Amino acid sequence: MQHGPSSQVLAALADAEPEVFWLDDPGRPEPRPRLAADTTADLVIVGGGFSGLWSALLARDRHPGWDIVLLEGQRIGWAASGRNGGFCSASLTHGERNGARHFPAEADVLERLGRANLDQIERAVAAHAIACDFTRSGSLSVATEPHQVAWLRDEPGEFLDAAAVRAEVNSPTYLAGAWERHDTALVNPAALAWGLAAAAERAGVRIFEHTPAGAIGRAGQALAVRTPHATVTARKAALGTNAFRSLVRRVRLHTVPVYDYVLVTEPLSPAQLASVGWRNRPGVSDVANQFHYYRLTADNRILWGGYDAVYHFGRELRAAYDQRPATARRLATHFFETFPQLEGLHFTHRWGGAIDTCTRFCAFFGTAWDGNVAYALGYTGLGVGATRFGAEVMLDLLAGQPTELTGLRMVTSTPPPFPPEPLAYAGIQLTRRALARADERGGRRDLWLRALDRLGLGYDS
Repeated sequence: MQHGPSSQVLAALADAEPEVFWLDDPGRPEPRPRLAADTTADLVIVGGGFSGLWSALLARDRHPGWDIVLLEGQRIGWAASGRNGGFCSASLTHGERNGARHFPAEADVLERLGRANLDQIERAVAAHAIACDFTRSGSLSVATEPHQVAWLRDEPGEFLDAAAVRAEVNSPTYLAGAWERHDTALVNPAALAWGLAAAAERAGVRIFEHTPAGAIGRAGQALAVRTPHATVTARKAALGTNAFRSLVRRVRLHTVPVYDYVLVTEPLSPAQLASVGWRNRPGVSDVANQFHYYRLTADNRILWGGYDAVYHFGRELRAAYDQRPATARRLATHFFETFPQLEGLHFTHRWGGAIDTCTRFCAFFGTAWDGNVAYALGYTGLGVGATRFGAEVMLDLLAGQPTELTGLRMVTSTPPPFPPEPLAYAGIQLTRRALARADERGGRRDLWLRALDRLGLGYDS
């Protein structure tokens, strides 16, 4: 790796807008009004990302007579749901290996439920005519170091040697690949969020933007969700706050916000696209500890993200963290190392955003306020698909009746919390350095990482 950015990298980034590509869209819906007067509801949903939007739509299907209110502190799809790479995976557990490690007795069940969940997302997109470029193009995992080739032989999907993987996506860095053709769809995530919101409103859900929920309390036998200008009194509440501070105090140490960063190129010319191949258009990621993920957009740009995962002391979320020039330069450097044939290509957008992660790398669930409040947290970057499953779990929990989902160990168990500061910051930084060293040393994990493995804990990008 180079120690400083090249002139090629600086030129490629020179005109990149510090904006989210998906949200920088003239078709973005106009802002909805904030909640200005007290109101009542059967169900109040906090969060206008995928967790909240799926909860609203599915609750309307289950309970046609319910009055449902959704509160969003900023804009629909503004946070992680509109900033991600648009990989909609069938995995509910951040990969089969992670699922088998934490839930060995349920691995097959969770795989079945994950595939069914992705199928249901595809059907909902079609049924509600959501124009979000949903394409079931699969995923391609690639090895870029010799020790990673053996890893890919154990991955699900079709193993591809160097020649075969480069015939699919042409990079001189590829040594092997594993192609899973049906486990992942690619979407425009912001358009998916906007489409879900529109479908929910057509079904009668009331949505308020610029209405942050500050606290939950009691209002007689009901719940009171307080916002800056009004209060919603409701029988039930579903919380989809994810990286933001939970309204349930006891779970706040169970997640940390980690910032992830993304670049998007200008559209590739036909000649540039031909030089890369990518005829089948799968989403791609490498299998290093600090990994990259990338894909083609509908207009043949390359979205390129990952590698750095940045945690700020105190679990802080700040708008200033959405931009990190050093990471943008690092990502651009890695981009041209991967695709040297695209020299001269420019980036048009650069951005970052917070992911909520937990110590088991996949979502956990629970209830509060005598079972009348449900929450789902900790998706760790795989929430585009898994949030729909999480919404089903929250609604099952609020119903108070046993179901297949509420009986899962994934639902009944809670991962260990992160320690308070300054231990959380020190531990995360130590782990990040250890993961980087493992990548440099042929994948060999040091004593610290092996100890985390034995404890069932982890952290990656």
